[in-house]
Amino acid sequence: MTRFHQFHLNLLKLGYNNLIKQPPFSQSEDDYSAEADELLALFQETITLYQEHAAEAFDLGQVLMTRLVRNYPQLTQLFARDLLWLFGGDCIHYLADEEISDFQTLDEARYIKEAQNEAYDYLELRNAMIGEVQNPQAH
Repeated sequence: MTRFHQFHLNLLKLGYNNLIKQPPFSQSEDDYSAEADELLALFQETITLYQEHAAEAFDLGQVLMTRLVRNYPQLTQLFARDLLWLFGGDCIHYLADEEISDFQTLDEARYIKEAQNEAYDYLELRNAMIGEVQNPQAH
């Protein structure tokens, strides 16, 4: 597993852990809707598929992130913006132009390092180019 992949897997797991601490997800299963239950299942499936390097993880990730933003906009601060970029597609609509430019520049730098077989730490590169990841915390 590359550091790039591990970085995003960690962000997914952190996002899930933050989400389950918030209503309606923090309530007993009997107290929240089938929609919330379905979203948690989708989140778990996305994490599992991403961990297994399955291509379907990206399609599910797009569905997951767009549902979260549309249905629970008050909870979007619980997720790193990197996940919107990672999953792409409709998720890109939720990024500001400056964020898109930053992520594009980061990707280009990563591709150059990989093409030159240069060892690098993705987190260090990301922090140097964009700044530290804002640690999304459940309040």
